[in-house]
Amino acid sequence: MTSNFKMNPRFWLIAVLLLCAFSSFSQSDSSSIKAQFALGVNSPTSNGFVDSFEANSINFPTVNLGLQYMFKQQFGAKLDFGFNRFSNLDKTPSFKVNYSRINVQFVYDASIITSFSDKLGAFVHAGPGFSMIKPLGNYGANKTSYLNIMAGIEFHYGISDTVSVYLDTSYIKGFADDFNPATNGFGSFNGDLLTISFGASISLSGCYYCGD
Repeated sequence: MTSNFKMNPRFWLIAVLLLCAFSSFSQSDSSSIKAQFALGVNSPTSNGFVDSFEANSINFPTVNLGLQYMFKQQFGAKLDFGFNRFSNLDKTPSFKVNYSRINVQFVYDASIITSFSDKLGAFVHAGPGFSMIKPLGNYGANKTSYLNIMAGIEFHYGISDTVSVYLDTSYIKGFADDFNPATNGFGSFNGDLLTISFGASISLSGCYYCGD
């Protein structure tokens, strides 16, 4: 399977990251810029594979890296990159898939739902992105890519004024065409993905709008 996406996604990732970093650090000290990283598991939807192919319901790893900017106390945005790997269920054809994505997301501080504790915070995030699928092994030629939209919620626990640990649950909805012909889908994936990850959030510019 081939993609209509002609530009190298890594080029866009680097360009946008640099633009975001320079723009963010040019702001005043009253802004809140956070670096985030998390590790967890993923679960792909069964309808994302051709017949006879099926993945494990729980797969490791999921890795998420992000840069978040809160431009107001409750509202912000983030650019984040995710890498996921999943593999075949026992007694089904053997395969492994690397699922990478990049998303730009709106962030809303929903800490009102955790107002019973000063150390707890909640953030809702959602936004569009791009998914890149790379099967490994015998099906390596069946790469594909497509647009996605992602939504999730993070629950933070503040360790200090600038550092928190968090649990994130997210769902990534893919907008891919059906495999055609079906043989091009062997070992590949065009469905949705649920991720659960644990990570740390580090404020790079003080904690004026941390909300943790």
